[in-house]
Order: sequence, then structure tokens, then C-alpha cells
Amino acid sequence: MKTKKNIKDIVNEKYSLIASQSKKQNQSSCCGSTGCCDDMGYTIFSDDYSNLKGYNKDADLGLGCGLPTEFAKIENGNTVLDLGSGAGNDCFVARAITGDSGKVIGIDFSDEMLKKAKENVSKLGYGNVQFLKGDIEEMPVESNSIDVVISNCVLNLVPDKQKAFSEIYRVLKNEAHFSVSDVVLSGELPEKLKESAEMYAGCVSGAIQKEDYVKIIKESGFKDIEIQKEKKIEIPDDILLNFMNEQELINFKDSNLGIFSINVFAKK
Repeated sequence: MKTKKNIKDIVNEKYSLIASQSKKQNQSSCCGSTGCCDDMGYTIFSDDYSNLKGYNKDADLGLGCGLPTEFAKIENGNTVLDLGSGAGNDCFVARAITGDSGKVIGIDFSDEMLKKAKENVSKLGYGNVQFLKGDIEEMPVESNSIDVVISNCVLNLVPDKQKAFSEIYRVLKNEAHFSVSDVVLSGELPEKLKESAEMYAGCVSGAIQKEDYVKIIKESGFKDIEIQKEKKIEIPDDILLNFMNEQELINFKDSNLGIFSINVFAKK
């Protein structure tokens, strides 16, 4: 049984490993480019950033499941907070929108990711982008200080999602908002997938039911909740066979389980 502490250890270990490798080496993950199923050679969640203003290939590890900045309604001069900022990909895209008068803060708890992000921002010379070490369940950010919170395929990895959304509510200014990309479920995962550390780090077994996800957001005090985008994720059979036998795979495919990448917006 995974505890809150060892879940965080699993995620930290996997994403630290990703940060220490190059993207070329990392073309194998449930979330995008590595992490969940090493050396399995597939990419099923990530979206293409390459045409977005502010895109920096050194910061793109392919770990997202959407494009939160596409829906985030970021404006020039905004202060933007990116949760689980990794190597800085979404931060640099957000910075292109906020401009020189805005500010972008990235939070991550992996030392290796933070090192990579700081190297990237140093190369780019941005004085208004900073990366902080921190836990999403207890952010090192002042209350009522943020205009827009974004996150990309990270909140499903957080053990206490209620605490995470409460923290988002705390740091946002009144009438400010968040826009996050994440993975949710419709139906129950097989136990073997639920208990897999690899599938947890790959953004699957940490996901919860879509209606429960929205309920947590509502109970945290948010309003104007909107699912801005939704797409179904199909995990290839050869990946699933690493976690179940052929009969279990048939049963899995005959079930009503749906795994979805969604983008959610809500206002404080």
C-alpha cells in the first residue's frame, strides 16, 4: 500500500531521473517523455509546444498532458504561478504572454528539475522568471499574490488533492483564476495499475474520478468551474501487458474505464 510519503518519494525519484537525462534519451512515458514506463518507447499524453511563443526546446521534457497556457487567460503584467514547473517549459511560454512587466514563478520539489530550470532561465536571461523549491500541498508563496495559477499533468501526482486546491485558493488574488491540465478517470482502474509505482509516476494510477476532481475544486471555494478541453487517452496494449496478463487485458478493454486528459478553469 502506497503511503503519502512514499508516493512523493516515487515521484521525486522518477522525475529527478528524467531531469538528469536528455529529451532524446527520454522518449518513453505515460505522461510524455519518460518516467512511468522506462524504455517502452511511447508518448501518449503530451501536446506539441513547438509553435508557441516563448517555447524553449531545452525546457521541453514532454511531460505534460495539455497546454494550460492556451486556456489560462494570462494578460500582460500578470503574476503567474506554475505548479510542478519541471524544466520551465510552461513558465517560459507564460512569460512570453506576461511580458517584461509580469512575473512568473515555478515551484517544483525535485532538486534535479530545479537545477535544470535554473540553468535554462540563466541561458535565456529572464529576470522576471524564478524557480522555487516547494511542495504543492504547502507552497512557499504569499497569500493573495497570484493572478493566474497553471499546472500541467502534476496535480494527479499529489497525494492530498484537497490540500493542493486549498493552497491554490490561498495564493490567488480575489477574482483571480487557475487553468490546469490534468488526468482524470471515468470508472475504476484495475488494482494492479492502482498499485504500480511506475503508473503512478506516469500520471495514471494517481488520477481520480472526474466528478470527484470537480467536487474537490468546488469544495475548495472556487466558482465558474469549466472543463475547457477533454480528450480520451488510450494506453497501448503492449504497455498494459507489463502490468496484467492477456485475460486481464481483455477484461480491462471490455470495461467502461475511461482515462481522460482535461483542462480545467476556475475562479476564486
